[in-house]
Amino acid sequence: MHNPPLDDCPLYVDLDGSLTPSDTLHESIVLFARRHPLNLLRMVGWLARGKAGFKRALADAVLPEPERLPWRADFIEFLRAEHARGRPLVLATAADARVARRVAEHLGVFSDVLATEDGGPNLSRAHKREAIAAHARAAGHERWAYAGNSADDLPVWAGGAQAIAVNAPAGVLRRLQAAQAPARVFERRPLTLATVLRAVRLKQWSKNGLLFVPLLAAHTTDPSLWFTLFVAFVAFGLCASATYLVNDLLDLPNDRAHRLKRLRPLAAGTMGIGAAVAIGAAMLLAAFALAFWVGQAFTGALLLYTALTLGYSLRWKRIPLFDVLLLATLYTLRIGAGALAGHVDLSNWLLAISIFLFLSLALVKRCAELEEAVDAHQAPAPGRGYQPRDLATLRTMGMTSGFMSVLVLTLYIDSPNSRALYAQPDWLWAAAPVLLMWVMRIWFKTGRRELHGEDPLAFALKDPFSWATLLVMGGIGLAATVGWQPHL
Repeated sequence: MHNPPLDDCPLYVDLDGSLTPSDTLHESIVLFARRHPLNLLRMVGWLARGKAGFKRALADAVLPEPERLPWRADFIEFLRAEHARGRPLVLATAADARVARRVAEHLGVFSDVLATEDGGPNLSRAHKREAIAAHARAAGHERWAYAGNSADDLPVWAGGAQAIAVNAPAGVLRRLQAAQAPARVFERRPLTLATVLRAVRLKQWSKNGLLFVPLLAAHTTDPSLWFTLFVAFVAFGLCASATYLVNDLLDLPNDRAHRLKRLRPLAAGTMGIGAAVAIGAAMLLAAFALAFWVGQAFTGALLLYTALTLGYSLRWKRIPLFDVLLLATLYTLRIGAGALAGHVDLSNWLLAISIFLFLSLALVKRCAELEEAVDAHQAPAPGRGYQPRDLATLRTMGMTSGFMSVLVLTLYIDSPNSRALYAQPDWLWAAAPVLLMWVMRIWFKTGRRELHGEDPLAFALKDPFSWATLLVMGGIGLAATVGWQPHL
């Protein structure tokens, strides 16, 4: 019997980690957990059914949409070229058959699908090799090729006449090359530190600078308290980064449909779901270890922050108005946690100013998102409860809240509290128009679509005017504290 050239023999292609840098099983777990947190307990019960039974039960509940998955573009381009020249291509995966068929239909290059069927074994390792060999023989082919990526694929490669490695770890690639030279290698894109830092949103740690506000407001200079507060800052940053990962995991389908968020590491597939879970868990454990060192009261505040943030990610961000109130609360909670870590009394005035100011900024974010959707003639961001006709109402509430923060500041200046804390509290009157100018400007820029859906605090970090405002406010506070009087 004449054997065709190896480049013409049927090519069997793995799905998870090869066609897509993600894993459809992990994607399905996230989608199911996103519907309701208690679904995690249901999935634990399914584990007793074995791998194949677990996948079937999960596929009965939810199926990932191929249109919302990240794909290995260069490998798919190669497959399209092979398909165009007539090479038989078959999708061979351990994923549930319903998932595999949807992927095959979406990509349109596969003539058949081999997957984990109802009542059959988990189609991995030796089971996959046997299924491929039987399929190839039934189609009249004695030789076949396989494209895969993991250690589980080594037995499959061993049974084929040609191996293609896609996104294979260095150790797996070395073992493959020792057994047989791969016909082609699509290099693995390693998880870099820069990608991890992007995923955990290290830049957002700047928000945790709010923890230092109570010590600054109390004019405390004790170095031990400042060191304790620095540890609290790190703990809060680690915890916040872990919850950002959870939020991105739960928001994967929506992020992949967003103009900017689709570039986030999890949405783009440059960080795997498994890696995100492992990194998030490690950061959360480290955060609470540091928090326990700071003190029980601070640990309680961090636990409350974690619970509220997870509730926001799972459900509450879909409730209009409640979501922005919760965001403002989370910002204000940072100030409260700073007071607990620094062992200083928290001023009701500071809390009032904070809640109004942060509510205004939360509404800025929602208005910017809606305005971007309106300008692009698109539906509002999926997973939100707002509509374009809400813009005028949200703007009014946001600007009013910002002005209220300035009003509370002026009331504080004329209160006994400020006169007891500042040598020259009259200097603080200069802070009111400065803050008012900043609030008006941020809303002015929102109306001009200059925030581009960006978080207002992230925008402020890049905005020279905001930094100048902060320096001026700091100078005013210093002058009021030391009692400096100008010579007229």
